[in-house]
Amino acid sequence: MSECTHNCETCGQNCSERKSPADFREAPHAQSSIKKVIGVVSGKGGVGKSMTSAMLAVLMARRGYHAAVLDADVTGPSIPKLFGIHQRAYGDENGILPVRTKTGIDIMSVNLLLENEEDPVVWRGPVIAGAVKQFWQEVIWKDVDFMFVDMPPGTGDVPLTVFQSLPVDGIVVVASPQELVSMIVAKAVKMAEMMNIPVLGVVENMSYITCPDCGRKISVFGESHVDEIAAKFGLSVLAKMPIDPQLAKNADQGVIELFEGEYLDKAADAVQALL
Repeated sequence: MSECTHNCETCGQNCSERKSPADFREAPHAQSSIKKVIGVVSGKGGVGKSMTSAMLAVLMARRGYHAAVLDADVTGPSIPKLFGIHQRAYGDENGILPVRTKTGIDIMSVNLLLENEEDPVVWRGPVIAGAVKQFWQEVIWKDVDFMFVDMPPGTGDVPLTVFQSLPVDGIVVVASPQELVSMIVAKAVKMAEMMNIPVLGVVENMSYITCPDCGRKISVFGESHVDEIAAKFGLSVLAKMPIDPQLAKNADQGVIELFEGEYLDKAADAVQALL
C-alpha cells in the first residue's frame, strides 16, 4: 500500500482526508465583489514588486476600472507610502473597510492597522499568512474589477497561502537585469505551475537609465537577459522599466498616481485581457 504524499492532486490514496485543490480556496467577505485577482511576485526582494503593483492599479483606474491593492508583504508594507496614505483603516459590525486613494483605488495593508506605521511587524510565518487571509476574508472589497496582490519575495508561507486560498487568475513576475534573475524567475514560474496559475509575463525593472544629455540608454546593471529568460519559459516580456528619477520622486512623495510614461501599458493590456 502506497504512502500518502499529502498532495491530493498527485496522491493515489482514496482516504477520507482527500481534497481537491479548489477545496483550499477561501470565500471572500460576503459583501465583497472581486472579478479578477493578479499576484505580483518575485524570487527576491528589492526588484520593484510594490511599485509595479501600485502602477498597474493606477493604470487600470485610468482605464475606468475599479482597482484594489492587497498588500501581502506584511513585514515590508510599502503600498500605503506609495499612495501617500497615513490614516488607519476602520470597520464596523460587518467588517473592515479598505482605505481609498485619491483616484479611487482601494488599499489594505498591515500599516493601516498599526498604531504607528513605523512599528515593525515581528511575527512568525503562519501568523503573517493568517493576516493575509484575513485581508481577503474580513475586508469588504466592493465592486473591484482588478485586485493586485503585492507579494513578499520568495516562495514561502505567504505566497503559498495566497495561491492556495485566493482565486488568483494570473501572476506578473518582476525581475531585474542581473544574470541571477534566471534562477529567480524560474522559482516563481515553477511555483505558479505547481499551483496551476497562469503567468501573464515578466516585468524587468531597473532595466536602464536614459542619459539626460544625449538620450542614450545606459544599462547600469549590465545587459538585460530578460528576453532569453522569458523565451526559455515561453513567457512574454511585458515591460522593461527604466530607472526614472521622477518616478522615484513620485513614490517618495506618496503621489504614485501622478506618474507619467507608458512603461507598463503592455502589462496593463495583459491584465485587462483577463476580463
